[in-house]
Amino acid sequence: MFASVEALIDEHRAVQEELSDPAVHADAARAKRVNRRYAELSRIVAAHSAYVAASEDLAAARELAREDEAFAAEVPSLETRADEAQEKLRRLLIPRDPDDARDVIMEIKGGEGGAESALFAADLLRMYLQYAASKGWKTELLERTESDLGGYKDVQVAIKGSSTDPAQGVWAHLKYEGGVHRVQRVPATESQGRIHTSTTGVLVFPEVDEPDEVQISQNDLKIDVFRSSGPGGQSVNTTDSAVRITHLPTGIVVSMQNEKSQLQNREAGMRVLRARLLARQQEEQAAVAADARKSQIRGMDRSERIRTYNFPENRIADHRTGYKAYNLDQVMDGALEPVIDSLISADEEERLAALAGDA
Repeated sequence: MFASVEALIDEHRAVQEELSDPAVHADAARAKRVNRRYAELSRIVAAHSAYVAASEDLAAARELAREDEAFAAEVPSLETRADEAQEKLRRLLIPRDPDDARDVIMEIKGGEGGAESALFAADLLRMYLQYAASKGWKTELLERTESDLGGYKDVQVAIKGSSTDPAQGVWAHLKYEGGVHRVQRVPATESQGRIHTSTTGVLVFPEVDEPDEVQISQNDLKIDVFRSSGPGGQSVNTTDSAVRITHLPTGIVVSMQNEKSQLQNREAGMRVLRARLLARQQEEQAAVAADARKSQIRGMDRSERIRTYNFPENRIADHRTGYKAYNLDQVMDGALEPVIDSLISADEEERLAALAGDA
């Protein structure tokens, strides 16, 4: 695997030179792509330098230990440092998901459980917003359909990162969240104190960087306007500001009514539509490619139950990795890092196994 490092180091130099070209920065889309690649390659170059330095220090200590036993005491710690540097470099050389640096659009939808499911959708939204804040990401509420009790039947939020490093990207962390989230607790509407089980669905889409990245013909769109409505369907606006966009070739429908302006709702709707079309294209390409490996950690089956939130036991469990912890209260306040780290690690192990199988 390390045989590819020299080529990547050469590419790093070439990309560095490219970044010094003013023409690159005159094209925002190109500058974003080049900066992302530079950030990714910089991590590999730094890890390789650390690995080489650790290996050389270890070799020198072993050589000196043959002449002076005093140096032998340093060998174990240097072996550990070299092994750690090697493992870090090995993981950085795993082919990345090309979307890792992208921002995301997340949709949380009530499922089984009626009012309780909608309330849990609001809890999940708060959890993700708190997690995003802890990462320094920006969030934008695109659309919401409130339930009568204050939860959400459906809510969509855009989450935007600030780093050009794909490893720190929003998609790199949140792509694992798509699926069915199961909650076990006593609902606010339960008078007998009985524990109920409800489910809430989460969809995560990588956001399109540039509008031209996904081609949409205006002839393929059917756009309807209507008056915004609140809980129970009552009208909350006197103008036709809400927008429903139907993409005729695929049947994808996006509705937006969060903004007071029809133009703003249309722009938000097109963002969501582009993200959904991009996800659809990627799924189709993965299905067509005979040798494509789909991560079992981030499967495409959106009906899969991926996680359980058990409030009476203060327990969170991820069914894909076996991760379990008894700090649900902290997780619901946004402390998702250990859960997501377990998913990233499991995904990396799977990719490493696939590379070993191909070797």
